[in-house]
Amino acid sequence: MLEELYKKKRKQLLLGFLIGIGFGFLLDRGGATDFNIIVNQLLLRDFRVLKIIFTAVITGMIGVHLIVRYLPPELQPKPCQWKPIIIGGLIFGVGFAILGLCPGTATGAMGTGAVHAVFGVIGMLLGAGIFASVYTHIEDFMGESDLGPVTIPESLSINAWWIILTFSIVLIAIMFFLERVGL
Repeated sequence: MLEELYKKKRKQLLLGFLIGIGFGFLLDRGGATDFNIIVNQLLLRDFRVLKIIFTAVITGMIGVHLIVRYLPPELQPKPCQWKPIIIGGLIFGVGFAILGLCPGTATGAMGTGAVHAVFGVIGMLLGAGIFASVYTHIEDFMGESDLGPVTIPESLSINAWWIILTFSIVLIAIMFFLERVGL
């Protein structure tokens, strides 16, 4: 079934669109598009967003593993380049701290009519355009940190499902703890 979907681009776009709408709806219902809830997460007062992120991480680990296992080789893990990861993480973190929203929650908030999110999305689009225009000048610098297609299970010589199970148990335990203490 996945291989059939892989060959049909229009169905992929429609499925992606519907999943995006569902994702935005769930983010909004969970409070992740609310600036005040995000700020309280950053101030360590309300861990609702962290629980959403942990749920997404567990779902993503399972989904990505299934995709890697059952889809064509061109969808296999990309090379791990530590310079772009660090630089991108810093840019993401600064943007998140300034705006109080990440790209997913910003577009969700924009969909709910939050005006400040519109400026954040415009900033993201401008930033992406600037990055695209300078990338050819920094491509060699970024590529110097290429570690190849490294994965945690391969690095540890462990079946991926053990990693997924271990991380899932740890994340679920943290979520239960946060619920128990009322955060």
